[in-house]
Amino acid sequence: MNPKRCAACKYLRRRCPKDCVFSPYFPPNDPQKFACVHRIYGAGNVSKMLQQLPDQTRAEAVESLCFEAKCRVDDPVYGCVGIIHLLKTQIQKTQNELAKTQAEIAVAQTKLSQTQNSDFM
Repeated sequence: MNPKRCAACKYLRRRCPKDCVFSPYFPPNDPQKFACVHRIYGAGNVSKMLQQLPDQTRAEAVESLCFEAKCRVDDPVYGCVGIIHLLKTQIQKTQNELAKTQAEIAVAQTKLSQTQNSDFM
């Protein structure tokens, strides 16, 4: 076995060519990364996607594919949409809490200014 094969080529049990589209993004020390992506998208589809992208955007695309694939494995129904919904809900709750706190501050400031005005009279 060639220890320099990328995780994708090891997983697919093939030689890793010099121009392997997977090797820069799926290092041999992280085989689960490719296994997860392969399970959801398939090696052929991932290869086609990467080849269609400019070199400078491939790493970001692989990270996105890995994240989405892991989310889909963890939650087959909702995937990353479930996380997005959860985060939106948390943001909305936090915004509501902030608005409530700002309203309480405004009321307290109004009462304070009224108290200070009545003290001067």
